[in-house]
Amino acid sequence: MVSIAEMLKNGIVSFSDMYFFSEDTVRAVEKSGIKANIGRCITSFDDNITADEDIRFKEGVELHKKYHGAFDGRVLIDMSIHAEYTTVANTCLYVSDYAEKNDIGIQIHLSETAKEHEEGIKRRNGLTPAEFFAENHVFRANTSAAHCVHVTDKDIKILSENGVSVVHNPASNLKLGSGIMPLVKMIDAGVNVTLGTDGSASNNTLDIMKEAYLASLLQKGTTGDTAKFGSELFVSMATVNGAKAQGRVGAGILKEGAPADIILIDINAINNIPYFKLADTFVFSANSSNVCLTMVDGEILYENGELLTIDEEKLKFDFLNMINNFYKR
Repeated sequence: MVSIAEMLKNGIVSFSDMYFFSEDTVRAVEKSGIKANIGRCITSFDDNITADEDIRFKEGVELHKKYHGAFDGRVLIDMSIHAEYTTVANTCLYVSDYAEKNDIGIQIHLSETAKEHEEGIKRRNGLTPAEFFAENHVFRANTSAAHCVHVTDKDIKILSENGVSVVHNPASNLKLGSGIMPLVKMIDAGVNVTLGTDGSASNNTLDIMKEAYLASLLQKGTTGDTAKFGSELFVSMATVNGAKAQGRVGAGILKEGAPADIILIDINAINNIPYFKLADTFVFSANSSNVCLTMVDGEILYENGELLTIDEEKLKFDFLNMINNFYKR
């Protein structure tokens, strides 16, 4: 709930999450009014395990049956394979079979660090993590691959040909020393790239506007080409590209008949004066403190400093009390 409160104040209308305690996350989404794609994170190290024996997989299936499309479609349930180094081929097959059969997405981590990528090649007899997932049919489903920092040119081609969405997490990747995702190569190959924070544990903040700013600067600074991609690309990465990655058809745009997921930004704030081009203002001048309204499916959830579905002061009190009690033990 603390994370959701922060996201709503930052103008985030929908998030993707793969972790544990998924039903708790679903309940928080229900109460707050935000949207989310939620997957029960699956890891497996047993080459002989079957779908019937895999407790994590069965929990993911149960989550899907119980909550997919819940709360007027605000919750979508994805399957989730944590990463190449935490799974076996057989698990990839039955997870992807289930996702394809039920027309749902898959969330994975992919080639986040050089060590992960290089050790994966050794472990898989020369296959990169992307090649391993492709060989085991994971990309048959609508897949979102987080990070993709150390992918090869061949990997990028595989991602593009299979319609995989790549989640660019510039702040987390920089903070953890993982590197910089090859954004230009991804875009040139036609890959759908969206933005992520990687969560507060590895980023500290949940601020997509900051990620858009960093993504733009990194692309310019690493290539020396300041004109190749305009600010409109990074606005799209934060909006319609994310909706596509989540499988939310028709979302992420301002258009009659589209879901009313809308944020308002104060362009009269001192840091935004003067403004000449709104996309440039969004990427380079504005920050999350300029968000003055967040609407999800036509319902205003945050307006002018006030969360309308969350008691922020009680939430902070309860959360800090819980943390203090934990450290007293």
